[in-house]
Amino acid sequence: MERRGLTLIEIVVVIAIIAILMGVYFLVANPAGQLAGARNNRRSTDLQAIMLGIKQNIADQGTGQFGCTSGSIPTTATIMGSGAGKYNIAPCLVPTYLSVMPYDPSASSSYYNSVSDYNTGYSILINASGTVTLAAPSAELGKTVNLSR
Repeated sequence: MERRGLTLIEIVVVIAIIAILMGVYFLVANPAGQLAGARNNRRSTDLQAIMLGIKQNIADQGTGQFGCTSGSIPTTATIMGSGAGKYNIAPCLVPTYLSVMPYDPSASSSYYNSVSDYNTGYSILINASGTVTLAAPSAELGKTVNLSR
């Protein structure tokens, strides 16, 4: 008499092999790390776009200074946003230099609804020599994401 089917041992061996392969995949591929790296890349791209808008604004002013109804760029790191204690930069950049204001992809408080309702999650400051620094405080993987010009 011939038996058809799999024994319990064969099934357990196949499940064990699949579990080992999945474990190796997650160690090698590290999808969470890749996603965090992609978010850091977006942060870097966002900072570059904001910096380009700032530099274009400065060029258009013809004075070498950033022209904004919110006043001068702060000399201490300040989050760019529309609320109290933030630097309200969006009205000075959107829509002339940027179509929308970029915001941090994973900071829970970051969003953009309009130039009067947003929080980028990114900070800005200008030092005594006129260098503007933008930073992403919520950068992941222990990386520092900032841009100075």
